Amino acid sequence: MYTASGKSDKNSLLTEHAPLVKRLAYQLKARLPPSVEVDDLVQAGMIGLLDAVNRYEDSHGAQFETYAVQRIRGAMLDELRSSDWLPRGVRQNMRKIENAMNLLQQKLGRVPLETEVAKQLKLSLSEYQDLLGESGGHQLVYYEDFHDADTKEHFLDHYSTDDSGDPLQNLLHGDFRDAVIYAINSLPEREKLLMGLYYEQELNLKEIGAVMGVSESRVSQLHSQAVARLRVSLRERAWTGLA
Repeated sequence: MYTASGKSDKNSLLTEHAPLVKRLAYQLKARLPPSVEVDDLVQAGMIGLLDAVNRYEDSHGAQFETYAVQRIRGAMLDELRSSDWLPRGVRQNMRKIENAMNLLQQKLGRVPLETEVAKQLKLSLSEYQDLLGESGGHQLVYYEDFHDADTKEHFLDHYSTDDSGDPLQNLLHGDFRDAVIYAINSLPEREKLLMGLYYEQELNLKEIGAVMGVSESRVSQLHSQAVARLRVSLRERAWTGLA
């Protein structure tokens, strides 16, 4: 993979790591709504790989694949954000759910039950669960979500305390990571188990359903509800300085 001058061969790097792009695309696609085309993710990922090849230097001290994965995933997420793949109605519905959860949590001093959230939304339990099921693909963090209208401070700026390097990576290894851990630990036990099986063990929804003894659609509902709870917790902690 090196030329006569000792520099890495860009074409060889592209060819060797093209399968990595496809693998990352399918991993991401599994967590997104059916409306997202895997080919679009692959195309964006190849742009990220090309960017990684052009920017990478052996003196970085990191393996190329480690560096490339960050660039590829970043390019795919940029594509998703720019195309606004999540329907506006889904975001609006999830925001209503989050607002209801937040109000109930402040009122009750604990995590609200499904039945309580449904009642707050003036929905039957089945209607509320259907709403959750339609909200698959809801993200934990949207860049535009955590912006304080008064201070003009952005959520990422609030949590990033290191001016050097990648601010997002700083977040993932600092206060933001601690806030996510706290939020997950505050989840009801069943939802905490689900998140562990999904994100740590990387089981799919069908496999999680078998472990938990519920249907695949029920797992999807519980996942959407858990993400909503996490978002409520993160938003509250971001602006109260508890993280």
